[in-house]
Amino acid sequence: MTVTTSRREKDRPVTFLPEPEPRPVQNLLISVDDHVIEPPTMFDGRMPASLRDRAPRIIEEDGVQAWLLDGTVLPNMGLNAVAGRPPNEWSDEPRNFDEIRPGCWQIDARIADMDLNGVYASLNFPSRIAGFGGARFSEVKDTELGVACVRAWNQWHIEEWAGPYPDRIIPQQISWLRDAEIAAADIRANAELGFKALSFPETPGALGMPSLFTDFWDPLFAACEETETVICLHAGSAGGLIHHDAEAPPDLGPPMMGGYALISAITWLYSGAVTRFPNLKIALSEGGIGWVPMLLDRLDYIERHAGQAEDFHAWTDKGLTPSEALLRNFWFCTFDDPSTLPVRDRIGVDNITIEVDYPHGDGSWPDSQEFYANLLAGLPADEIAKITHLNAAKLFRHPLPTA
Repeated sequence: MTVTTSRREKDRPVTFLPEPEPRPVQNLLISVDDHVIEPPTMFDGRMPASLRDRAPRIIEEDGVQAWLLDGTVLPNMGLNAVAGRPPNEWSDEPRNFDEIRPGCWQIDARIADMDLNGVYASLNFPSRIAGFGGARFSEVKDTELGVACVRAWNQWHIEEWAGPYPDRIIPQQISWLRDAEIAAADIRANAELGFKALSFPETPGALGMPSLFTDFWDPLFAACEETETVICLHAGSAGGLIHHDAEAPPDLGPPMMGGYALISAITWLYSGAVTRFPNLKIALSEGGIGWVPMLLDRLDYIERHAGQAEDFHAWTDKGLTPSEALLRNFWFCTFDDPSTLPVRDRIGVDNITIEVDYPHGDGSWPDSQEFYANLLAGLPADEIAKITHLNAAKLFRHPLPTA
């Protein structure tokens, strides 16, 4: 039986499935890719008095809610937040807060959804108002307003989202991307508050910002290295890294997620960032791991055939091959890669994490326990423990339960 609730039934149904029963816990799970849908009250009391009237806010027209940011209307406030609804209603357009589960934007309800799904801890990316890579506010022309929005988002995240449940939510910040010195100062200050991660665009050059092949971002990288803040790159956070023909259907995008991660990894590797900052930690989310062995093979092949040429791979450490640099500084996230797990040793079991992707349509909620038990079936117990939680706990310096 399903329960339908909507003031807009004449437009389309909004159906919530019956509440699931708590799932038996087979493995401790830490998800390194979930999302928070920013609540309407996020900016209340967190903006300077002079900017209070210009703070981002939810507006409603003809029964449809959207964010208003500096005169720009941002629809799809829920961004595929369809957990708990039947697959025939999955879309990118939950149009109101009453069309999404409270766990999308209310922390107590989120913890309840994690409990019934058997997920111990979660890293949450931004959604519509900030963008997956936190770049939306950096598009605001008024620097004072943009910086204030970034800091308000971070303040809300640490105080109201991660703060009440510090053992369950891994704090992740966004940054002001038009000035790397300002971003670096905030990263250092935020590390003191407990932030462990930074949501960053996969390749900022694709968004019209300075590219990774300049030294513009070095202050930010230095701050992340110094504070052990993990740079998290979510697939699609830099927009169109892969060309789509105008005639292509919307569902062309999801199969390309691994392509986004591949492009991002190569770009970051060849930018020299991990050479200049050898202790930098970079995590790729929602990109899978199937492409990683292929890239490692290709890097090694190129190294054997051209690696001795003068100035070839000048961006990398002397004595460190490109594939070694990739495995030293990057972490990857498996979700639907059963064909790759038999060659996990090539990637390094210590480099693999998992994701739930709550509340998106391709996520495994509320069946993540069964999903990962099946995906990892047959692996040694110590490797299952690393992939399901130990690697993420070590990477993000997140405490594990004592009992």
